Amino acid sequence: MLERSARQALTGRTAVVVAHRLTRAATADLIVVMEAGRVAGPGTHDELLGTGGLYAR
Repeated sequence: MLERSARQALTGRTAVVVAHRLTRAATADLIVVMEAGRVAGPGTHDELLGTGGLYAR
Protein backbone atom coordinates (compact mmCIF):
# COMPACT_ATOMS: atom_id res chain seq x y z
CA MET A 1 0.00 0.00 0.00
CA LEU A 2 2.79 2.44 0.87
CA GLU A 3 4.56 1.68 -2.41
CA ARG A 4 1.41 2.40 -4.42
CA SER A 5 0.72 5.64 -2.54
CA ALA A 6 4.30 6.82 -3.02
CA ARG A 7 4.18 6.09 -6.76
CA GLN A 8 0.92 8.01 -7.12
CA ALA A 9 2.24 10.98 -5.13
CA LEU A 10 5.44 11.16 -7.19
CA THR A 11 3.87 10.77 -10.63
CA GLY A 12 4.98 13.70 -12.79
CA ARG A 13 7.33 15.02 -10.11
CA THR A 14 11.04 14.93 -9.43
CA ALA A 15 12.05 13.58 -6.04
CA VAL A 16 15.15 12.42 -4.24
CA VAL A 17 14.39 9.21 -2.38
CA VAL A 18 16.81 7.42 -0.08
CA ALA A 19 16.10 3.71 -0.31
CA HIS A 20 17.59 0.79 1.50
CA ARG A 21 15.28 -1.80 -0.03
CA LEU A 22 15.76 -3.06 -3.56
CA THR A 23 12.03 -3.02 -4.29
CA ARG A 24 11.89 0.72 -3.59
CA ALA A 25 15.01 1.55 -5.60
CA ALA A 26 14.03 -0.63 -8.56
CA THR A 27 11.06 1.59 -9.42
CA ALA A 28 13.17 4.74 -9.84
CA ASP A 29 14.00 6.23 -13.26
CA LEU A 30 17.59 6.80 -12.13
CA ILE A 31 19.44 5.13 -9.27
CA VAL A 32 22.67 6.49 -7.82
CA VAL A 33 24.53 3.90 -5.77
CA MET A 34 26.59 5.38 -2.94
CA GLU A 35 29.46 3.72 -1.10
CA ALA A 36 31.48 5.38 1.65
CA GLY A 37 30.08 8.80 0.67
CA ARG A 38 31.01 8.49 -3.00
CA VAL A 39 29.03 7.67 -6.12
CA ALA A 40 29.68 4.02 -6.93
CA GLY A 41 27.49 3.96 -10.02
CA PRO A 42 24.46 5.67 -11.56
CA GLY A 43 21.97 3.95 -13.85
CA THR A 44 18.63 2.23 -14.11
CA HIS A 45 17.80 -0.93 -12.18
CA ASP A 46 18.51 -3.12 -15.23
CA GLU A 47 21.75 -1.30 -16.12
CA LEU A 48 23.10 -1.60 -12.58
CA LEU A 49 22.20 -5.29 -12.36
CA GLY A 50 23.95 -5.86 -15.69
CA THR A 51 27.24 -4.41 -14.45
CA GLY A 52 27.52 -6.96 -11.65
CA GLY A 53 28.75 -4.26 -9.26
CA LEU A 54 27.74 -3.17 -5.78
CA TYR A 55 24.05 -2.76 -6.64
CA ALA A 56 23.87 -6.26 -8.15
CA ARG A 57 25.45 -7.80 -5.05
